[in-house]
Amino acid sequence: MIPSAYPDASEMARLTARMLLEIKAVHFNAEEPFIYSSGLPGPTYIDCRKLISFPRIRATLMDFLTVTVMRNAGFEAFDNIAGGETAGIPFAALVAERMGLPMTYVRKKPKGYGRNARIEGAMTEGERVLLVEDLTTDGGSKLSFVDAIRETGATCGHTAVIFYYGIFPDTEKTLGDHGVALHHLCTWRDVLAEARAQGAFDAATLREVESFLDAPRAWQDARKAD
Repeated sequence: MIPSAYPDASEMARLTARMLLEIKAVHFNAEEPFIYSSGLPGPTYIDCRKLISFPRIRATLMDFLTVTVMRNAGFEAFDNIAGGETAGIPFAALVAERMGLPMTYVRKKPKGYGRNARIEGAMTEGERVLLVEDLTTDGGSKLSFVDAIRETGATCGHTAVIFYYGIFPDTEKTLGDHGVALHHLCTWRDVLAEARAQGAFDAATLREVESFLDAPRAWQDARKAD
């Protein structure tokens, strides 16, 4: 069933943050920062993959993501839903089911044998493809997936994620310069606000997280110096 009547974006953001906190997908630790794929430290970490183990929350968030995309991009804007390997695959399948569309997935790199394909499933020239992922930080990893989709002759002008860091100012420009619009449910600011409302972490930790969100590069540079 295709969802159509859901809360506005701000309420969906609050509820999404609440659900992520409820399943303990959100981790804050300023004393022992996490190391990101960039090699830089940060006091925040989120594990959206946990969502697949919670059916009620999973279903609600997939409804939210589907209706967000349709509201923002159009109700007949896509012909194919593609998931990015690996975290995006289950979410793409769930969104495709709701929208009544074919689902495919995109490998990070060719298999190295057989057809040496990056696209798995049926994707054809001229199809309008929505790329679905669990999250985005600076948007860079999405570009490789988008390029692989476009190499089939399909188009890809939109990507949808559950969680968007929302702290690196060039993210949407990076995607926009590549002809891709970003759709998301919530950001770190939404999570921080809900964590404060719930008292989910101590005040000192929340202050340190806010300091990072206000100036992530400066926070990282200071930690590197230590």
